[in-house]
Amino acid sequence: MTHRLVALGISPNAISASSILFGILGAAAFAATSLVDRHAITAALFAAAALCMQLRLLANMFDGMVALECGGPRHPLGALWNELPDRAADACFLVGAGYGLGGSPTLGWLAALMAVLTAYVRAQGAAAGARHHFSGPMAKPHRMALMTGVALLAAALPPTAHASFATTFDWAPVGPVGVALLIVSLGSILTIVRRTTAIAADLRAAKKEPE
Repeated sequence: MTHRLVALGISPNAISASSILFGILGAAAFAATSLVDRHAITAALFAAAALCMQLRLLANMFDGMVALECGGPRHPLGALWNELPDRAADACFLVGAGYGLGGSPTLGWLAALMAVLTAYVRAQGAAAGARHHFSGPMAKPHRMALMTGVALLAAALPPTAHASFATTFDWAPVGPVGVALLIVSLGSILTIVRRTTAIAADLRAAKKEPE
């Protein structure tokens, strides 16, 4: 696939940008699940959201592979194209899930905010001189794995199951998607703490090293 993309002349930056498109399509699929009442359509929409999340991850993988295959000097805006589409795609998927069947807009926006902050902490630490820390428990692959799994689970459940799930847990009037968003939010907070601690340790160690 990498060779094919290079042969077609598709640039790494274009591949990176495609993750935004997958994010928008996935968000639309998630949100649309709350607008229909036919199980077959709801299941198809959840499955489409899951597919878009996996395509987004493939885009994130192939942009780097194509860049290595092409060789030559790096594009001056490569770092921006590598990071910004990722953050936009994250926000799209999580906010869209919040407006979907069994979701919660508040949890969707919270999960998106926390996801962006995990990446911000990593990038800020690297800018300060620390290593890039990709630790979890809610790094990008972990978030997408969880949300893909819950989308496939939701696709297998009839719409009424989301309502019965909500009444079972009065503390969280949401379905499986909402619970997954809550897990993303809480896990992202733990991820932020872990990364901040690791970055601080790197910076302290660098300061102690003799010049």
